[in-house]
Order: sequence, then C-alpha cells, then structure tokens
Amino acid sequence: MLIPFLLYIFSGCGVNKNIIFEDKDLNDVINLTFFGNKYETLNVVAIEQIMRNYMQQNKNIVISYESIKGSPYFEVLKKRLFSGNGDDIFMVDHDTYISLVDKNALADLSDLSTLNNFSDWIFEQMNVLNKINYVPTSISAFGLYCNIDLLNKYGQKIPENYSEFIKVCDFFVSKGITPIVANNDISLKTIAIGAGMYPVYAGRSTDNILENINKGEIKLSEYLINGFKKVEKIITSNYIDVELVIETQKTKDDLAQFAQGKSPFMLTGVWAVPRLRAMLPSFDFQVVPYPILESGSVLVINVDTRICVNNASPNINEAKKFLEYFTQEKVIWNFVDSQSSFSPLKENKLSSDKAVQGLEKYLNKGQFVIGANDKLNIPIWELTRECVVYMLNGHSASEAAELLDLLMLNYIKVR
Repeated sequence: MLIPFLLYIFSGCGVNKNIIFEDKDLNDVINLTFFGNKYETLNVVAIEQIMRNYMQQNKNIVISYESIKGSPYFEVLKKRLFSGNGDDIFMVDHDTYISLVDKNALADLSDLSTLNNFSDWIFEQMNVLNKINYVPTSISAFGLYCNIDLLNKYGQKIPENYSEFIKVCDFFVSKGITPIVANNDISLKTIAIGAGMYPVYAGRSTDNILENINKGEIKLSEYLINGFKKVEKIITSNYIDVELVIETQKTKDDLAQFAQGKSPFMLTGVWAVPRLRAMLPSFDFQVVPYPILESGSVLVINVDTRICVNNASPNINEAKKFLEYFTQEKVIWNFVDSQSSFSPLKENKLSSDKAVQGLEKYLNKGQFVIGANDKLNIPIWELTRECVVYMLNGHSASEAAELLDLLMLNYIKVR
C-alpha cells in the first residue's frame, strides 16, 4: 500500500509529535521513533527537514519525532527506557548520559562512518569512556545579552571584564533599574561554573584536576566557591529581582521580560537569539561572553544536543544509519544554524546571526569553560542548579559550597 506525503502534528500537554510519511509502501516500512527536547519551531523545522530528506533517500524508512520541553523530558525519557518502551533514537544531556551509561542503555556508536568529521576536542569528550555512546549535533554557548539602545541612552558600554560589569550594574541599580534578567535554571549556574572552573581550564593540569575531583581527592566546591561568590554578589547587590527569577522559566519567561527593554542585560543560552528576535524587541541587542574575569571575559559552552540510540531497539542498525546522515557536514549545519550555535565538526562554524558574531574567537582561542565536561563523571549541571536555587532562597556562597559537598557525597553513595 502506498500513501502520499503527509505530516501529522500532535500537540498538547507540552508534547509535540511530528510524523512524516512520503510515498511509503507500508508492507516493507521500518518505523523509527525519535524523542527529543528540542521543542521550538525553528529547531523542529530543521529536524523535520533532515528527516524528510533522509526518508526521500531511504524509501523504506519512516521517522516520527516527538518532543517535550524542559526538564520533564528527561524524566519521561528514563521512564520509557526503564519500562522497556524506549524510543529508537533520543536526545540526552550530560547528567542523563551518565546515568544511562551506567545502566547499559545506550548502543555502541563507535562504528559510525562520520566520527572523523568531529573536531579533536569534541571527539575527546565523546570518547572519555573509550567508547562512543552519543554523537553531539551542536555546541551551545551561554552569553550576556546586551540591550545596546538602553546602554547608549545612559552613556554606558558593554562590559569587558568583571570590574566593568560590576560598575555598570551598580550604575543601573542607582537609577532604580534592575540590571539583569535571569532564569531559574541556566543563568546563574553558568556564571558559577564559568567563574569557578576557569582556573582549571586556564592551566595545564585540566585533566588531572578533573580526574582528582572524580576520585574525591579534590572537592568540586574548592573551585565553585569562587563562582558562588560572584552569584552571591549578583543576588545581594540587587542586580536581579530574586523573587521573579525563582519563577522565571529559561528561554521563555526571561525572553519576554528582556524584550520589554527595561533591563540592560540578560543571562541565558545563545540559542535563544532567534526566539528573542521573533518577539520583535524595539531595541538592538548583542550577545557577548560573560565578563566575569578580572582580566576579561570567558565563554561558557556545552557539548549539546547529544543523540543516542536505544541499546534495546530492534532497529539499531537503521537508527545508526540515520545518525550517520545527521552528522554529515552539510546536514548538521542546518540544525546548528537554527540554534545560533557552533558546529561540533572540525570547522567550528558559528551561526550567521550577527548578534553572536563576537563569540567565535573565544572558542577558537580556547578561552572557554565546558559547562558539563564529559571528563567529570558527576552531574555538575544539576548539582550547581540546586546550589544556586539554594542561594536564591537566602543562603550564602559558603553555605552553597557546603550543600555541594553534601550533594556530592549523596551522589557517590547512590551510585
């Protein structure tokens, strides 16, 4: 039986499900399910185009993509996998990846023909365990969004180091203006990680320090305390509206707040640039690395949109072939560009969006911190989030460091 091209979109309860058919003989078709947390229209359109092109070349394959926005996605993912109802292909973050590797839930991808396409340091991240269980499809970055018009109105400039950042924030507080829009997830924890872990990356003993943290011979808090102090400064100096931040969802509520044009800065992911622009803000903006070093700025990045294959899938080979297609240079670039992100391939191209052009040199010069480094086998992303929420609820940097030590101990015991 042949059916013509159809695209069904199911949405509701925060779930989108897109199924594409194109002249398929249903008697011979292989159905692949793809589950992810990329929910926004631009990202989904890019994924749909990749699937559509692949299916045009592979007439016996039908792929459906389903997405859930935000942290609930990861809980649903694990429930599906551990109940035997996992999808063939799915996205993970660093922390979820650790838990799934421990449970042998991920298929071996070391035979993919496109692995040589990845840049050396990305491949090193992928191969930390001497096996490949995921392929990244982007490098995300976090930045300081700057309202150029508001800065110019008050005779201020984009800060290029920590002293300048503090000075301009103090200036706006003196004018009764809250300087920074932030969300309750990635904003302040990436400041903590960037400022706290920068000395680890700036030196020559990065791998040794990370390994000693894994072994418990060095406390992670010994480094993150410096980042927590900078977060504490932001909180206690009224650079943010704490009560509002606690309720602000990432790359959603924060964008709506910043788009109003009332604050000069916002802390969030660079991938939100297209979404912010779609809101038609009445001002020009630019995204720069975090000005949180005395000597300058640092770019906080993540190896992102990690795609895995279910080790229990009956369609492992077919799923792996799709990943080979997805990770070809011309194919992956369409997805990267939809997120204003870097490519994980050997040519670290950045999105053509003019608002983020200044970020590329920080990646190429190695002036960056990896937010969730694969060489750390601890869920740093979630642990730092808990510590920052703790601080937003009135606790100090030193108390956050103590909480981190406790969380680390509990994680080690559970694992």
